Amino acid sequence: MSNRLSTEHSPYLLQHAENPVDWRPWNAEVFEEAKRMDKPVFLSVGYSTCHWCHVMAHESFEDVTVAQAINASFLPIKVDREERPDVDAVYMEACLLMNGSGGWPLTVLLTPEQKPFWAGTYLPKTQLLRLVHEAARLWREDRAGLLAAGESLTAQLRRETENRPGAPSRELVRRAAGQFAQSFDGQWGGFGSAPKFPSPHNLIFLLRYARLSEDGYAREMALHTLNAMYRGGLFDHVGGGFSRYSTDERWLVPHFEKMLYDNALLALAYTEAFQDTRRPLYEQVVRRTLDYVLRDLPGPQGGFCCGQDADSDGVEGKYYTLAPEELLPVLGKKGTEHFCQWYGITKLGNFEGKSIPNLLGQEKFDQESDGMAALRERVYAYRLNRTTLHRDDKVLTAWNGLALAALARAGLVLDEPRYLDAACRTADFLMEKLTTPNGRLLARWRDGDAAHPGKLDDYAFYAYGLLELYSATYDLAYLTRCTELADYLLKFFFDGEHGGFYPYASDGEQLLTRTKESYDGAMPSGNSVAALVLSRLAQLTGEMRWREAADLQYSWLAGSTQNYPAGHSFALLAFLEELWPSAELMVTAQETPEELQAFLRQTTRPELTVLVKTSKSADGLAVLAPFTKDYPIPEQGTRYYLSS
Repeated sequence: MSNRLSTEHSPYLLQHAENPVDWRPWNAEVFEEAKRMDKPVFLSVGYSTCHWCHVMAHESFEDVTVAQAINASFLPIKVDREERPDVDAVYMEACLLMNGSGGWPLTVLLTPEQKPFWAGTYLPKTQLLRLVHEAARLWREDRAGLLAAGESLTAQLRRETENRPGAPSRELVRRAAGQFAQSFDGQWGGFGSAPKFPSPHNLIFLLRYARLSEDGYAREMALHTLNAMYRGGLFDHVGGGFSRYSTDERWLVPHFEKMLYDNALLALAYTEAFQDTRRPLYEQVVRRTLDYVLRDLPGPQGGFCCGQDADSDGVEGKYYTLAPEELLPVLGKKGTEHFCQWYGITKLGNFEGKSIPNLLGQEKFDQESDGMAALRERVYAYRLNRTTLHRDDKVLTAWNGLALAALARAGLVLDEPRYLDAACRTADFLMEKLTTPNGRLLARWRDGDAAHPGKLDDYAFYAYGLLELYSATYDLAYLTRCTELADYLLKFFFDGEHGGFYPYASDGEQLLTRTKESYDGAMPSGNSVAALVLSRLAQLTGEMRWREAADLQYSWLAGSTQNYPAGHSFALLAFLEELWPSAELMVTAQETPEELQAFLRQTTRPELTVLVKTSKSADGLAVLAPFTKDYPIPEQGTRYYLSS
């Protein structure tokens, strides 16, 4: 049986390419084929580091009986959600409407017109077989019922979702802080019960809100959660970096996959905490997180790969767990005792007979002994040789935009040239490898191949990263490219009448729905990040087109966030910059003054936007920000113009 799925550039599709299901790629031709063959479509959406995606693939899709049943009655399509977030978003919404919850692997049954009539997540083999046979029977005997179900669900997906326009208000922001307080776990940190996700944008919002409103409890919630996440097993105490989420309330047992976006956003959150407190622990966490990214996730030609799998040798967490007896040959008796005592590694273990290193038992968890770093290095080297982790080596534009932002911010705040250099290389890679000749973005690069038109998150996150890089370097090329991306956002994604950005471009492939999303998930909403980009461009350039677009976007976001503002923390971050006093600093000099960078490194002023005019940037800046023509550059020294 031939497998028609093109797997050349997708590690997720490649992992299970040889199983007997006759997978097709997602494209219009496949649905035309489904119409000709008079078959429904079996859609499977997953990603390469997903444990349950692998489980379902091995126990079901590699089973000949299951494969024959699917092939006989359906046209099977497999999609990598990280390459096609637009497809994933549409049908995940269908799953949420049908079941009240979602997840991956996502399984959806569709009509040849792409309309879903059943959706769910992981299914054991027996349940999957039962579903396939029953759906095939109904397609033969009660097709009208399935088509009606598809029409009904499609109507729900397409239902008018426009909210009444609103206005950002301090009351809305305070209500969000109150909602966080209601769900805060005062003992273990985080919000709600297990499983617990880091959601770093929530913590950044709470820190900034606390600073502006003098709400001490908001600050306490954020710092307590940052401490708790670091102390538990969510943080890899041996190799650095964070896993995706915690399966328990204490942050001890993670789902062991590591993702680029989590580590980028967490680096931003801990950088924010370091700026707020100047506590050395937070600087250490930022460095160990970004050093992990630089060491383990770099792509072969630049940019950063998606992440690392939870499994090694087919066992989840095997790479990370340790036992005292296996450390004896590595550290010796004294070193083993010291290391195990500090990181809670015992003979009984805390995870399937072994131990996840953690600091939950250490009261002074930020005061390790001088020799501990050297012991960690030896254990890390041992761990590398003991077993391996699969790496998803796709380079995604959106995720690299977040990494760019984290590296730029940390490079400035920590005065670390390595991070700034990495940020500049990332920006160059995105420009060279993931940008078309006409300046549009592509979503994914792998093995020399760039593919899939850029979506909202690609443009918004990349533009946000460029703003952070401009603020760290004052290289005008980054601000110029940011304005180009913002222009594309307004031209191809923006609803210029009501506000809000659509998830994919108006001139791209049109899916079943084109619904605007505002809710933050593991990553912030592209709509919220785009709002922040527009607002900052308006402040930096003084151009009314950015201001008008930002105001319309804020009105749409304010309406979208009314029911549950705490679910829109990145939008709230943007609101903070609008609702509390802000300031603009114009700097003119022959070269960017070192004293400016030193000042910005020591102060915590997210409400301050800074524009630098030098002899080199003057002409280009006059195009982007015409008002700067009126500010002369002194022959010597520096002039500062502060307005608020």
